Amino acid sequence: MGNMFQNDSRQFKFDILVEICREVKEGNLKESNVQKYARQLVSVSGPRFRCCVYKEREVLRQRVRLAMGEMANDIQEHNPRQIIQVIDAACDGCTIHKIRVTDNCRKCMAKSCMGSCRFGAMRMGAHRAEIDYDKCKECQACVNACTYNAIVVTERPCYNACPVQAISWDENRIAQIDENICINCGQCEAACPFGAIEDISWVVPVQTLLKMETPAYAIVAPSIQGQFDNTSLPQILKAIEMLGFKKCYEVAIGADAVAEYEYRELKEHHEQGKPMTTSCCPGFVNMLKIHFPELYEANKSTTVTPMMALARKLKKEHPEAGVVFIGPCLAKKQEAMIEVSAVDYVMTYEELAAMLIANEINPEDVVADADVAPSNYGRNFAVTSGVASAVAQAAKEHGDGPYTTVLANGAKECKKQLTLLKHNRFTADILEGMCCPGGCIGGPACISDPLVVKGRMIKENLPNKAKTITESLDHFDFDEVNMDVNSKF
Repeated sequence: MGNMFQNDSRQFKFDILVEICREVKEGNLKESNVQKYARQLVSVSGPRFRCCVYKEREVLRQRVRLAMGEMANDIQEHNPRQIIQVIDAACDGCTIHKIRVTDNCRKCMAKSCMGSCRFGAMRMGAHRAEIDYDKCKECQACVNACTYNAIVVTERPCYNACPVQAISWDENRIAQIDENICINCGQCEAACPFGAIEDISWVVPVQTLLKMETPAYAIVAPSIQGQFDNTSLPQILKAIEMLGFKKCYEVAIGADAVAEYEYRELKEHHEQGKPMTTSCCPGFVNMLKIHFPELYEANKSTTVTPMMALARKLKKEHPEAGVVFIGPCLAKKQEAMIEVSAVDYVMTYEELAAMLIANEINPEDVVADADVAPSNYGRNFAVTSGVASAVAQAAKEHGDGPYTTVLANGAKECKKQLTLLKHNRFTADILEGMCCPGGCIGGPACISDPLVVKGRMIKENLPNKAKTITESLDHFDFDEVNMDVNSKF
């Protein structure tokens, strides 16, 4: 099997997922077998990435535990709601100190760094300036004072990427995630260059479900389109069905319904003179709920996400069936555990690709079935502006609008716009929040470049451009589906 990822940590993760899928397929899944396989990924002749082969083996051991749905650290109490976890054995490669003196320092005569420090933390060493970290307060005065740019600020990538300051360090300088404020957006996981932050996998229970006699339905996020080279969306859907699912549906069907219902809410919000925030990105909704609770109560759309809308429809039509969502989002795993969830399990595109390889299914070779498609407005929920554009289209089809929109592209921009809304400085009608830059096609568990995926989507969707949201909902009826996020389905 060739490498799918240039990032070695993602490739290790993927190789382990493939092996787990093969073990389940053969009915011989044991953690000891997978751990034995993982050890083979590390050469006994010497380390490839860490200080020694034993460190590398420990990292892989913790990767196996996460891939099998366990906590990375086996002394931690099992907490499945904390989707994002730290592999402590891998968290030792980052620069520990935020302020560092680089080789650019020429031990100049001005000594402006020493003169600027109010805490006596700077001193002149034998070859360059040095920092006494016991005294350093990380105020950055020395950074600003050095005219030679010899002193730099180096934030840990995970800390820098986290929009809600959920990352800190323990006494050993190992990263920690505060689960009480973490929004499970996965930005830290995407940013970590050492693969030290990963998500718990549900690939084992999904495969177990498929081996049972209970029918199971797969529902795939709109961003699935274009993830596989030389493969059409119908081919992807059919390949997923070949894994053992009774049927695979596009979540874009649910997105069309969400656009219609969010338009109705938007109209009510507009009449009341208050903006509405969209409900589709679970990381954004988590940010609202945890960090802006007053906005969550007053401004958030109460419409369910497209995933949950379609899952509720399927559960209503097939009460005994299992429903598995497949997408690029880690926060969806947390969303699936809410009390009123109609989704049984969530898988990522990485996990899907691993299952396809383990079952020797190549989507490119699949003969696809023709099927009724949702609108492009639903499919474009995958990209930034897609949600707001779909809601605007729903309004247009009702002869209403236009409404003004602000697009919060990325988790930090989401926080910025919510802060403006909190202080009554937000002037638009609707705030579309997407934690992943570019939208879901930039999700942490995508397997193809976002720009490539977007281009493939545009090209494949051209024949479908005339279909309206109304036409989609005439075929995919949601009249009997409870679309209120606070209600049981």
